Amino acid sequence: MSTDDKNRATAAAILPLVGGAENISSVAHCMTRLRLGLHDRSLVQDEALKALPAVMGVVEDDTYQIVLGPGTVARVTPEIEALVAAAPPAASHTADDLAAQGAALKAAQKAKNSTPFKLFLRRIANIFVPLIPALIGCGIIAGLNGLLINLGWLPGVTPALAAMASGFMALIAVFVGYNTAKEFGGTAILGGAVAAIIVFPGVAKIDAFGQTLSPGQGGVLGALGAAILAVYVEKWCRRWVPEALDVLVTPTLTVLISGLVTIFGLMFVAGEISTAIGDFADWLLANAGAGAGFVLGGLFLPLVMLGLHQALIPIHTTLIEQQGYTALLPILAMAGAGQVGAAMAVYLKLPRNGSIRRTIKSALPAGFLGVGEPLIYGVSLPLGRPFITACVGGAFGGGFIGLFSMLGDTVGSTAIGPSGWALFPLLDGNKGLGETIAVYAGGLIVGYLAGFVATYFWGFSKELLEEFDVDTEQPETVVATALPEPEPEPAKV
Repeated sequence: MSTDDKNRATAAAILPLVGGAENISSVAHCMTRLRLGLHDRSLVQDEALKALPAVMGVVEDDTYQIVLGPGTVARVTPEIEALVAAAPPAASHTADDLAAQGAALKAAQKAKNSTPFKLFLRRIANIFVPLIPALIGCGIIAGLNGLLINLGWLPGVTPALAAMASGFMALIAVFVGYNTAKEFGGTAILGGAVAAIIVFPGVAKIDAFGQTLSPGQGGVLGALGAAILAVYVEKWCRRWVPEALDVLVTPTLTVLISGLVTIFGLMFVAGEISTAIGDFADWLLANAGAGAGFVLGGLFLPLVMLGLHQALIPIHTTLIEQQGYTALLPILAMAGAGQVGAAMAVYLKLPRNGSIRRTIKSALPAGFLGVGEPLIYGVSLPLGRPFITACVGGAFGGGFIGLFSMLGDTVGSTAIGPSGWALFPLLDGNKGLGETIAVYAGGLIVGYLAGFVATYFWGFSKELLEEFDVDTEQPETVVATALPEPEPEPAKV
């Protein structure tokens, strides 16, 4: 079977198990998950869906999320969209009934899992997550360019690579402003126009708060604030400006008012905040790196489960904008290493449970590349204790990276998104590339070992072993019914 046929078959298998095309209101995907908006959640056949070979797990949030893994999800999603588009429309009364039931279920789910703070963090993630592919691509090009410069190779090509790597970062504030206005309900291009003021070279001729502004001052935080302000100004104009004048007056006032506030207020304030973030990160890693790394590496998996790690996205982006890399990401990536080590220990502790062992074998390659969701939702979280011991592994790996920061060898990433082995091409730091790679590799090894040891010796109670170390003649069914259903609140990935 060709790859296209396989993806088409996966889509065809998923569709009836989520209630059919008429039950789907929206289709989207992120790096690893197919995200479906559903009219009626009760029509989903969860157990049969989890039993599909291509499905690594399911997660409920504001959408129904099916974990398919990187690469696969980007190919299956268009097939789902095609099937939904080709399906005949449902009878109107059925659609109304489904919509009513779906609205009630969705409201109940939101009331249970959503808070104003988490909804705000989701909005922040929706602003920055679309930028990750460009950050990754430009970051890898920057790393390649640095390597060529250090080796003295291709001197005629390196300036072109530098332009490719730096062009996006020079204008990242514009993209943040565009996405921010779009996310908060304004005109996206007006948000981008206001944010563009921040990176315009001409601001160097302007004095504010007794100092001359610098192009880029305030960075992504300034762009975020400027675009949100533009949205509110635009909405105010829409209420008061006559319709006949709206097309002329509203965009003019939006850019004028928001632009003046940005130039004579936000750029200075956001610049001070950005500088403080960079200074604090440097101080923390230089003076308390081992302890900070231990805490951050150990808490990152629970933060992901609660969706709170989204608050770190603007911080990562600010550090990349300021210093060329974020020193926090390699530390946080150790959580994935702890997860991998824990999964390998579970594999050895349950020699008779063929179902769980098959799940681990299929999910480990993705885990090594930094995609931990299949292992989290399919193995450690449902089992309970192994999730905690995986966090222990992440803590020791993070502490290892943090310790070297205290010793003056800072390891950073030029982009956000990847972790595990996938982060190697994006590594950068204040020492040579060889030392940076060695420290990061050492952190991964420590995370693997600590997660393995903690799980092997303390990850299972006697009762847990008796319950799960059993023969499984029907692997998919046994896993689906034996493991308790998790109720995480993960962030968008």
